[in-house]
Amino acid sequence: MDIDDILASVDRGAGASTESTAIDHQLLTRFWVAERAVSEVLPWPAPLMERMMDRVRLQIETIEDLAASSADTDLSTKQHTHNPNLNLRLSILQTDLARTQYIIRSLLRQRLSKLTKHSMHYLVKLASRNKNPLSQTPSQSQSQSQPPPSQALSPEDSVPDISQVTDYAPLSAQECAFVHAHQTLLAGHYGGSFMGAFPPQLRRLDDNAGGTSMVQGPDMKEVVFVRCLKYEVPVVVEGVDGGEDLGVIMRMGDVWVVLWEGVRNAWMKGEVELL
Repeated sequence: MDIDDILASVDRGAGASTESTAIDHQLLTRFWVAERAVSEVLPWPAPLMERMMDRVRLQIETIEDLAASSADTDLSTKQHTHNPNLNLRLSILQTDLARTQYIIRSLLRQRLSKLTKHSMHYLVKLASRNKNPLSQTPSQSQSQSQPPPSQALSPEDSVPDISQVTDYAPLSAQECAFVHAHQTLLAGHYGGSFMGAFPPQLRRLDDNAGGTSMVQGPDMKEVVFVRCLKYEVPVVVEGVDGGEDLGVIMRMGDVWVVLWEGVRNAWMKGEVELL
């Protein structure tokens, strides 16, 4: 039994195999690299993360079982005799578990950092999918008619209501709950610290008076390194000196430095990978 067989033995599902384990680790690593490369929160890969978390739980259970059986006590000599095969398997599983946990922790920290930085942006984006006209987002209702000052008494009133939202993309359900709680606490802190002294009409956190919105989103024009994974992939390159954007073709194996907004659709389709 080699290392791949030891790692694959943790998977107890019907379709578990050495190849599926290796592919999931590769997909997780690629998504982690991509999440660190761009400023926006990428779509949450729910099926992949569910499989990885199941493997982590099974690995922890397996390691605990192996650790309990790796040393047998000789009742006559009162000494411990170690099984080298079990110890080797235990060491391999612990190393692989530590690697997987590091990637998952780093991935979640990166996403939480983006969510706390652009929390209002993602809340407005989520709330805009609510088709119920009785619960429009604050930015929508403000664009239609300016609310009376009495309806904007605190910054918490400008936090969008996402209780009716069922599509959490690009976030997970847990991230959606986190970002709403974070923005609510932040709005309460702003209101108690300094915004409570402002006039009522200036206490909104999503004010867009004068054509300038207070809600700032991630930078879509950041520069990224990408590698082409398909035979030919069309991407958009920004024009020189403010000219029109150009459509160009990447070929398999090419590594380019381009704007994220120009290759975002190609990355969503799996045609390129971020480096």
